[in-house]
Amino acid sequence: MTPSARAQAAIELLDQIIDAARGGGAAADNLITRYFKERRYAGSGDRRAVRELVYRAIRRAGEVPVSGRAALAGLASDDEALAALFDGSPHGPAVLAEDEAMASAALFPAWLEPLLDPAIAEVERPAMLERAPLDLRVNRLRGTREDALVLLPEAVPTPHSPIGVRLPEGFRVDQHEAWQSGLVEVQDEGSQLLAFACAAKAGELALDLCAGAGGKTLALAAEMANEGSLIAADTDRGRLSRMPPRLTRAGVSIVTPRLLNPGQEREALADLAGACDLVLIDAPCSGSGTWRRNPETRWRLTPERLNRLVALQASLLDIGAELLKPGGRLVYAVCSLLAREGREQAAAFTARSALEAQPVAMDAGREAGTGRVISPAPDGTDGFFVACWSAPC
Repeated sequence: MTPSARAQAAIELLDQIIDAARGGGAAADNLITRYFKERRYAGSGDRRAVRELVYRAIRRAGEVPVSGRAALAGLASDDEALAALFDGSPHGPAVLAEDEAMASAALFPAWLEPLLDPAIAEVERPAMLERAPLDLRVNRLRGTREDALVLLPEAVPTPHSPIGVRLPEGFRVDQHEAWQSGLVEVQDEGSQLLAFACAAKAGELALDLCAGAGGKTLALAAEMANEGSLIAADTDRGRLSRMPPRLTRAGVSIVTPRLLNPGQEREALADLAGACDLVLIDAPCSGSGTWRRNPETRWRLTPERLNRLVALQASLLDIGAELLKPGGRLVYAVCSLLAREGREQAAAFTARSALEAQPVAMDAGREAGTGRVISPAPDGTDGFFVACWSAPC
């Protein structure tokens, strides 16, 4: 593909991604994969270049663009080399009109700007335009970080997590011996730090209340030395079904997946009331802390959906508190930069709960009310708010 043809391919993909965002369709990654399956003539270099153009354009557009061409033209406003690819060639995009590339960058939807946590919003803007790193968590049930660095000479240690390594962009880790043997799992360094903040211990009864496909479940199981009992609960059958093969590869045997019916979580977890040493609530949220990784999800968030998420988070906190034994620990986390989901949610729970707020055991980040925030600009991680409480003895 010529450089101009790559630009036209990016425009076509952006059109599909924009339509999907408006109509609740497939994620950008899935659409990109499908696009190139239908275009076998595109080489690996073409695919990388087009993908990079697409994601650069998405990261720059806080609001849903009117079209893929408008999204790429906006990116061309800051990139003379890209603007030159709008050359009208047979397989390239038409020449830009004089005022077509004037759209200014806006990293967040306008309605969301007032809701961003003021303590971190400004410093995050440049970092949100960058591509997220590829981080791996070393599974201590299978080996050490030193073992992983020997097998992965391209990797470097992560700066904050003692069991993390960072790889170059585009590395195919799923085809590597280190991943296939269960020594490493793909996991952002921020998620690794969250697992450490849980202070899970061998022999405990722990609950991962929003387990998804099990990334943090696996991290907790390793911290528990695969001793005790760890229940991985979620309302999403599809995500939960992806966990068993990961458990097997990681050598984890203490996890029991549990599918919950939405709105009936309290009843389904009644057998755990007053029994848990640890409850982790990595709650459903806006995902604003991962927008450099999944930038098109900004376009799917609405005020109404945010209100529903905040209400669900509050409900899950109340449920989790009921499951703790005396002295048990409740850890709440959201991958969000919004105060409503972070510091304000934690403050409201502290005010209505009998639990006692505790310091978050995390070396990175900074204080945010009763919790702690880590984020892309200062920490190099996805954005997380984390708070901890303990049940009175």
